[in-house]
Amino acid sequence: MLVADKNMEAAVSALLARHQALGIRAIRWEVFVHPARDPGCLRRCHDFLRAQSVNFEHALVLFDRRGCGSAESASTLETEVENRLHASGWGDRAKAIVIDPELEVWVWSDSPHVDEALGWTGRLPGLWHWMISEGHTSRVATKSSDPKRAMEEALRVVRVARSSAIYGQLAGCVSFERCRDPAFLRLRQTLASWFGTQKRRGRPSNGSTGAT
Repeated sequence: MLVADKNMEAAVSALLARHQALGIRAIRWEVFVHPARDPGCLRRCHDFLRAQSVNFEHALVLFDRRGCGSAESASTLETEVENRLHASGWGDRAKAIVIDPELEVWVWSDSPHVDEALGWTGRLPGLWHWMISEGHTSRVATKSSDPKRAMEEALRVVRVARSSAIYGQLAGCVSFERCRDPAFLRLRQTLASWFGTQKRRGRPSNGSTGAT
């Protein structure tokens, strides 16, 4: 798997470790961080992953729409990236997941684990009430309109530094059913189609049977 930053690396590593919750078999994987972050994943992922096409069954490219340098829709960007990967030797074994607007949209849910990870357990007002009062969301919304800024300000209030460990902690414990973000659902569907428990293992290459 190729991702845009260390926060994504921590999140997807924790997600993939929960293979039973994902409904997939146990797999081996590697996560690479592109040095050019989101724009690099968009524009140069095919070059980065070209040599890996003989080492892994599948590849996933994950990055934020906000910050990638393109105003195109997430679905258009996914198609663009997948076309490049297809032409670089991956064929139909690679997929792109573009998070709109950014990874932090996966953070926000009504799970008590979010309060715990962000340092808000036991505080009054609670985290969600604080978000409403600060204008980060509304009583009827299911997520923040600016999820990254909301997370940064929530951490600033309790004087907790934003770190990759927080993303890994959340991905390791929050119920997947609480996240209805389209990119997250596409990620789950892609993994299930490749590694579902009822599927047989595809062609192994150099001993690797997972995804990069």
